[in-house]
Parts: sequence; structure tokens; C-alpha cells
Amino acid sequence: MKNIAQRTVKSLITASAILVASTTAISAKTDIPEEGSGKAVIYQVMTRIFGNDVTTNKSWGTIEENGVGKFADFTPEALSAIKKYGVTHIWYTGVPHHAVIRDYTKYGISLDDPDVVKGRAGSPYAVKDYYNVNPDLATDPAKRLEEFEALIARTHEAGMKVMIDIVPNHVARQYESISRPDGVDNFGANDDTSVDYHRDNNFYYIVGEEFTPPVLPGGLKPLNGESNLLSDGKFDENPAKWTGNGARRAQPKHDDWFETVKINFGVKPDGTYDFDRLPDGYDQLSTKAHFAYWKNRDVPDSWVKFKQIVYYWLDKGVDGFRFDMAEMVPVEFWSYLNSHIKHKNPDATLMAEVYNRDMYRDYIKLGRMDILYDKVDLYDTLKLIMQGKQGATTLLPITEAVSDIEQYMIHFLENHDEYRIASPGFVGDALKGKPAMAVSALLGTGPTLLYYGQALGTEPSVNPGWIDTRQITTIHDYWGVETLKQWRNGGSYDGQGLDMWRQELQKYYQKLLNISANERAIAGNYEEIHTINLKLSKDYDDRLFSFVRWQDDELIVVIVNFSEEERVTNINLPRKLIESLKLSSTQGWKELLTDTSVTSKNHQIPAKLSPNGVLILKRELN
Repeated sequence: MKNIAQRTVKSLITASAILVASTTAISAKTDIPEEGSGKAVIYQVMTRIFGNDVTTNKSWGTIEENGVGKFADFTPEALSAIKKYGVTHIWYTGVPHHAVIRDYTKYGISLDDPDVVKGRAGSPYAVKDYYNVNPDLATDPAKRLEEFEALIARTHEAGMKVMIDIVPNHVARQYESISRPDGVDNFGANDDTSVDYHRDNNFYYIVGEEFTPPVLPGGLKPLNGESNLLSDGKFDENPAKWTGNGARRAQPKHDDWFETVKINFGVKPDGTYDFDRLPDGYDQLSTKAHFAYWKNRDVPDSWVKFKQIVYYWLDKGVDGFRFDMAEMVPVEFWSYLNSHIKHKNPDATLMAEVYNRDMYRDYIKLGRMDILYDKVDLYDTLKLIMQGKQGATTLLPITEAVSDIEQYMIHFLENHDEYRIASPGFVGDALKGKPAMAVSALLGTGPTLLYYGQALGTEPSVNPGWIDTRQITTIHDYWGVETLKQWRNGGSYDGQGLDMWRQELQKYYQKLLNISANERAIAGNYEEIHTINLKLSKDYDDRLFSFVRWQDDELIVVIVNFSEEERVTNINLPRKLIESLKLSSTQGWKELLTDTSVTSKNHQIPAKLSPNGVLILKRELN
């Protein structure tokens, strides 16, 4: 997610004004003490893996063989350990009941067909029942909803907020809510299946054709070829529905989102809209104005169904949502949904997965999102710098391009879609993530995302079953993560089971993220000093990067080393900054990561950086 910003911004203002304005907004919305910057830190956790101490990790293993984590594993001790990273929100991934290959029929849950489920544990993004939770995660599946409600309460008691995924673009091929409240219909229950499209159909149809599961590549078979009552290469769906990624074939391809079906939001097959459009000027109006616009309007049935879903979870105590593939859904729907959410809970946190940079401002100003992914700009650029494929100067146009909306952009180095830092496809060494994480966490006022296990140097899964990428931690299989087990250390969460270098890496993340959350300067003004140091500083080159942050009586200088060699240089500050802040030529600085002292002379700060090292220097302003 991103840092939580005021929703009443009426026009583009200068970047520095936005930085100052966002401080109060974030502080108010995340209940962080006012003496801190209020910068949000969101911890994404794969709920089924977090508490699993079984690390047999058999390819295609069952729960009995590979184990599974539970809601109950998030003990007060576990939540306290998470909060030590400066975390304000926990994004519990995989909570809504999605399709899984396990027999829960005694609880009234129908069996899922392996021909339309990815892996054995299933995709968290193929939701089967939006009004209940994944039965795998419960100690007693009959009380699974109560167990999640208890987890919400524990998380709040630990001083953090709760976020879950909502996936408006698609649902599981076999959607069937057995837990929906009275007056709520299943998706598709009232559809006219004799036509390809109708505004109030929940799905799109391929009339006259039956669905056929895809042919999987490379000999891959559902459940690895294991015998299963329903695994027969068929799935009863007539007429066939469009697949989640928009594929319109009755037999989707293996790389389509074949386990899901696309939701119809009133977008006709030719791409034109079958609903009222927002009038000109609504990008300048408040969320309350958006709510008033939609209040008595006739909208497509799918819009109403998702409003009912989010209201249900808000009533359960959920504090916000991460919206999957938000850009595949029209922005007017987000105006409708998010204004209703904010009407019910003005402090709700709304984070969107959006990759189209040309649409960022529409999803913020029209769609009323609080947070957008900064993936295609900052993440992709940092990755190339870490890999040595380009220099740090490439960061400069990135920061400039989003300067007017930077407080909405969430920074990350890992999440469930991206490679683990330690994977061969990224940089193959978790320690190389240290300088990039400092830039990611301290560069802007937007929130920071920390993926579970990232701070422990977690390596990717190897041949877990569904997809053997050797780059990520699986989201489709029952699995255990050894570093998490070592960190838990029998429930103490003291990290003593970790190798020493992993313990030190975790301490680094804890210090860094708490600096980002609690140092006032990090929520203040920003200026890059990379350019001036390339010109003036001996032994300073494009494998280093530096910038300053300041606010009120604090000034912070950040210097990072993307190289694997020790670097010794002097850091120069711009003359205008020196004059405006009235800096004396000789001054003491405190290095925040090591709690050591540095003295600058003639306005030059001596900097000695270890390989992949980071310096965060702070001084008080007179």
C-alpha cells in the first residue's frame, strides 16, 4: 500500500507542499504518534505459510505432508515481532475463501475441480466465497470465520491495522458462496446466459460453446497426475465464460488465468461503457462529492455486489483492502466503491495494483485510491541498478515523474508477484538489497511494503509443484519457509535460530523501517545531492546515490553504496541548502543505523561505506 494521503486534494500543488501536507494526513490515519513522521509500513504475509513449522517441502505435497499455517499462529508474540519492523498495517494474503484441493464437504463446502485450480493449495486470487475465509487457515474449519475475527482483534490489540485482498476483476471458475447474508445473491445467479453480454450480468458468456480446460505445457498435469474424482480434463460450464484476463476462448490457453472468470462491470465487449460517466471536474472534487454523485444512480449489478462484500468485511473490523489488478476495472467503479467505503469508514486504507503509469492520476483523483504500486518506475529501476545494468543517476527522472503524487506511491523490493532478492533472477544475494531498501524506504513520503521473510534473507521455493520458477516463494502450494521457522524459534520470535548474518540483516530492516516511520525529516522536504557529488566528490561515482531530507529542526543525509567494494568519499551539500538551513562549516552528525558520530568539515561529510553499505546521518538544525 502506499502512504495514506488526504483525499480532499483539489488541485496539483508543488511537490514540497504535498510532502508537508501529507504528514498530518498520514499521522491521523495510521494512529502513529505525532512525533513520528507517520509513514506507513505495510507487512504482506502469505497467511498459510507464515506459521508453518513443517519444512518437508515435498513437491505437490498435501497438508499432511507439508503442513499449513493457521490464523492461530499469529500469536501476540508473533504480532509483536512483526510490529518491531515499524509496521502499521498487516496485509493478510489469501484470507477470502479461494478454491483449494481438499475435502471440506462435511462443512457444506463443495469440492473444487483440479482441472480449474492452480496447484494443490490454489491461487489466493481465485476467490470462491467472498463471505467466508479459507478453511485451510482455521484450527476448526467450522469456526473459520470466528477464528479470523479473533485475529483481527489480536492485530488491533497489537497496534496494527488489518488489510485483505479484494479481487473485483475476477472470481474462481466455481464461485459458490454458502455463507452469503440474506438478500445477497451468488455471482451469476441471475444472469441471462442466452446472450454474450447484458449490463447486469455478472459474467460474459460465449453462447453456444462449452468450457474446456486448457492443455498444460511440458507434461504438467493437475495434481501432478495424481488420481482425483474430479480430475478428468473436463469442467461443467455451459455456456463458457470469459476467462479472468479477458480471454474469450471456450478453451483458454495454459497461460491465461483459466482458473478464474472475468467480472462484467458494464463494459460492453467492444470496450464502450454501459453506465454513467463521471462529469468533467470530478478529479478536483472530494470523496464526499463522489459518494453524492453515485448515491441514487442506477449502476451495474456487479458494482452493488462488491459494495456489499466490502461493507461486510468493514463490519468485521477489516481496516482496508488491497485491490488486485485494479486497472482492469473501469475507474468509475472505483469512484463508486471507494467513496462508499470512505463514507462508511473514512480511515479505511485502499491500495491498488496498477501498472499503467498513464493512469496513476486517474486512479488517485477519480478512483479515490490511497495507494498505488510504484512498480514500473522505482522498483524496476532499482532492480536494474542492483543488477549493475544501469547507474544510480537513472533514479533522478523517476522521482521527478511522480513528484506531484509521490505520497500515494508504495515502494517495495519484494511481494508475492516479484522475485525474491536472493533469487538467481534478481541478484542472488539478500545483502545486495540493503542499499535499494534504504532508497525505497526513505526516498519519498509514501508507504513502504515489507514482504514476509524479506528481512530474513529468504530464498525462493524450489520445485514446489505448480510452477518451478526458482525465483519466488510459492503462492499455489503447501509449503514451509526455513528462515521463518528459524526466526520463530519455537514461538519466541527472538531470531536466535537464524544464522548470524540473517540476524544482522533483520536488525538492519528493523532500524531502517523504524527510521522511516519515526524521523520527522523523512516526511519533509527532499533534494537529491547525487548530481553535485558526481561533479565535486572524489571517488564518488554512479554506483553511489545520495539525497537529503529535512523538516522543522531535523536534517538527514542518506548515502548508499550499490557496489560490492568499500567506498570512501566526502559528501558535499549544495550551497543553496547550506545557506537556507544556515549550516555551519563544522558540524557533528549522528549515524542512525550504528549510533556513531561523524564530524563534517568545510561542509564536507566524510563517508565510509562498506560493500552494499548505507549511511543515514542526522543533525539538528538551529
